[in-house]
Amino acid sequence: MSCGIRHVLKCRGANILPSFGGSCSSVQRYSRPYTMQQQQQQEECLQVATNVTEQKHNVSREVRGQNLGLCRGFRGCTVWLTGLSGAGKTSIAFELEAYLVSKGIPAYGLDGDNIRTGLNKNLGFSQVDREENIRRVAEVAKLFADSGVVSICSFVSPFAEDREMARKIHKDADLKFFEIYIDTPLEVCETRDTKGLYKKARQGVIQGFTGVTQAYEAPDAPDLRVSTEGMTVRESTLKLIKLLESEAIIPKFLKEDEPLPELFVAESLKTALEAEAKTLPALALTEVELQWLQILAEGWAYPLKGFMREQEYLQALHFNCLLNEDETLRVNQSVPIVLSATEADKQRLEGVSALALQYGGRTVAVLRKPEFYYQRKEERCARQFGTSNRAHPYIKMIYESGDYLVGGEIEALERIQWNDGLDAYRLTPNELRQRFREIKADAVFAFQLRNPIHNGHALLMSDCRRQLLERGYKNPVLLLHPLGGWTKDDDVPLPVRMAQHQAVLDSGVLDRDHTVLAIFPSPMMYAGPTEVQWHAKARMNAGANHYIVGRDPAGMPHPDKDLYPDGNLYDGTHGARVLKMAPGLDSIEILPFRVAAYDKSCSQMAFFDPARKQDFDFISGTRMRTLARNGENPPNGFMEPKAWQILAEYYQSLQKSQ
Repeated sequence: MSCGIRHVLKCRGANILPSFGGSCSSVQRYSRPYTMQQQQQQEECLQVATNVTEQKHNVSREVRGQNLGLCRGFRGCTVWLTGLSGAGKTSIAFELEAYLVSKGIPAYGLDGDNIRTGLNKNLGFSQVDREENIRRVAEVAKLFADSGVVSICSFVSPFAEDREMARKIHKDADLKFFEIYIDTPLEVCETRDTKGLYKKARQGVIQGFTGVTQAYEAPDAPDLRVSTEGMTVRESTLKLIKLLESEAIIPKFLKEDEPLPELFVAESLKTALEAEAKTLPALALTEVELQWLQILAEGWAYPLKGFMREQEYLQALHFNCLLNEDETLRVNQSVPIVLSATEADKQRLEGVSALALQYGGRTVAVLRKPEFYYQRKEERCARQFGTSNRAHPYIKMIYESGDYLVGGEIEALERIQWNDGLDAYRLTPNELRQRFREIKADAVFAFQLRNPIHNGHALLMSDCRRQLLERGYKNPVLLLHPLGGWTKDDDVPLPVRMAQHQAVLDSGVLDRDHTVLAIFPSPMMYAGPTEVQWHAKARMNAGANHYIVGRDPAGMPHPDKDLYPDGNLYDGTHGARVLKMAPGLDSIEILPFRVAAYDKSCSQMAFFDPARKQDFDFISGTRMRTLARNGENPPNGFMEPKAWQILAEYYQSLQKSQ
């Protein structure tokens, strides 16, 4: 045989009959023997090349694993789902695919019908073709797995011999292969027969249909047996997720129904920790640092376990992300959460095993194994804020803080209480998650704000709920989540904002039954697109899966107002654009903010229509404050009257005090 090609004649003594309108994978062996003519028709002459040599890639699996997806480490493998038609293979496969992709793990579902319309559309239903169908799929899955992708194959594949061939293809390539038996009773599969294939098979219209006129060879020892009877797709898929976690294909993520780890000392150990703290040297916290301690202790910044050590600080500052403990997963952490110390503090405390953190002379936490490192303030500010201008209020605080940072794991003695009449609104992430479960929310959309609510905001939030309902959610709930930490002097104080927000809810402008009003205890940094990632990540930890982002989130005017044409520190569109691209925020969907303005034609807030821009009035914050200070009312429909009254009284009190 020339050119290094040998001819191989392959034929099997089984008759193959196609189904009518059904899945190709549902057509199986038919027991009648071949006639001579049929056998001749089924014989195929395959050309097999013998002069080929495998070419090794320059990129190793280890290198692929370090650079492919958000989770470090090689995770390529094949998950092979087998079972009767209607068992639920494809539904589970695509649910698993969506879960993996949402966690930053590359995955792709290879479905039997999809393969037959492309790669294998030239194959018929002869025994040779059907074996070749499975062989090709297994080879493609192997290539996907070798590239670092989790390949998810959903095929009836009723014969143990074919499945074993697929396993061997992977074993020979030193790749993991998981055979998953979707064990759904035949009678249940028949009830799911939306195409009527089982009915046609019972009537004899379709011959050789698996489970009716042809047997299914159930796996004797699958890697996992999954029942779908009486279970949701999600519940069935969780079994596969647990298997892949146990095999280190999936890092162990925090589950939606698991409590978020907090950094409070256990009640049984509190007395001992208090006694220990009395023996430790102390470091005083500022009010803003106490707010960051609250953030850490309650789990908003999970998986951080304390104030950042230098390694964590560098990751946050330069990559806006942190690596988890085994360095397999990147989680978003766009802002440094750090504790400052002076040169004198460093000289006094460096080398101690632990220190007490105090506020107002009272110990609030213990910090273990403190690590001191130099704070390059200009570098920090330039990377976090895009400027080092000291007229920026948070940058001013950084420059006034100590020249060193100190990191270490913390144990908080108890919850931080501010005793301002608003502590009942300061729900922790775990408390919010529990609240959402109690009201049976199937979607939570969060709205971050540090300003009073006008009817344009309410329109936007109501419209988001409408969109989620149209997408099939039954009970989407709004997390109305004003920022409650430090803000600059000219922002409206938290007590005034909370009273104003309550007035909006009381008026019915927002639906109280589908709204949770709570306080987010973070300080405000005015760091634009960098900070808005932190705002989204913290709400994700609290159970939100949708996040509303508006124009110029976390922005402010540039201290040098002549530097940029619009006078602002950040481009107004960059926050929303960055959020959609930010790594480590895969569990939360970003909902863009539609622009609303006052529609003079109907005396209410409405979404801006460029076609009739003359009808719209954009009422700026400066104009709103001027009206409030002068005791004037805004146009009817701009803000709920009682909410406006609260705001106006605040600004008038400022004017009187001045």
